[in-house]
Amino acid sequence: MTHAMVKGSNIQLETVAVRAVLCWIPGPGVPDVDASALLLGESGRVGSDEDFVFYNQPHHPSGAVRHLEEEQYQDGLRESVEADLGAVAPQVDRVLLAASADGGTFADVPGLRLLLYAVDQQGGGGEPAGEPLVEFGIEPETGAETAMICGELYRRGTGWKFRALGQGYDTGLVGLATEYGITVEEPGAEPQTQGQGQGQAQGQPAGEPGATAPVPAQPSAPAPREATVPAFTNPQRASEPEDFPLAAPAPSPIAAAGPGPGAAQPAYGYPQAPQQPPATRPAYGYPQPAYGYPQPDPDFTLPLQGPQFQNR
Repeated sequence: MTHAMVKGSNIQLETVAVRAVLCWIPGPGVPDVDASALLLGESGRVGSDEDFVFYNQPHHPSGAVRHLEEEQYQDGLRESVEADLGAVAPQVDRVLLAASADGGTFADVPGLRLLLYAVDQQGGGGEPAGEPLVEFGIEPETGAETAMICGELYRRGTGWKFRALGQGYDTGLVGLATEYGITVEEPGAEPQTQGQGQGQAQGQPAGEPGATAPVPAQPSAPAPREATVPAFTNPQRASEPEDFPLAAPAPSPIAAAGPGPGAAQPAYGYPQAPQQPPATRPAYGYPQPAYGYPQPDPDFTLPLQGPQFQNR
């Protein structure tokens, strides 16, 4: 007798070997459907990438789960996953039965359903025996799903049970597998072993256990440039040595002190400061005042000015 399952319902299995068959109706614009299985521990994740059984990895190393190729039937296409529950390792708590749509979403896949058969291993052929134990019609919830967990086989006491799920993902088979701990290689990336991945995650170069990967030197920031003031020079200064000492500024021609002894007093104007040559050579090349120019005649007087004093 076939049990029609609804989402969330479960049933006790009386057999140790089952075949989960995905069925759908092909047609123009209908994506192809691929079946797969994930063997999960009590943590809800796979123990290694080998616990993912699908078209590119059709056999689990234990031989307990295998992927079967797509087959054509009168009512549509079928693709299957077969599990020998008696041979599943003790650390495996459940087996997820998944599906992925290639080239579209499950909204475009008509007649999608999961059939669960008991497998007669004593007959030697390993073929389904009689009518399906379970039939579960799978309906996408949002229409954007590209991967589905159709159901799960899980331990309960010393036996196994089946639960109908119908949980969808819009991230495809890669997103579903990654969520359960599968390492997915990027297209074109070279595969690496688990030890290489751990070494690189710890900052160690691949192939050199225990060695510390050299940290690439970061480009150092350029040293701050000191503010420079342009040197203003003249040809005279430029021809002198760099360590030429700067001379003290020349004394002002107009000094606050009075004229020295013997200095002639001008007939007009302010008292003149004594004229002395500079003690040292000036530092810069501007024209210097001429020292020692003739003093005015103290007896010189200006003639009377004005038109009334001019000869006519």
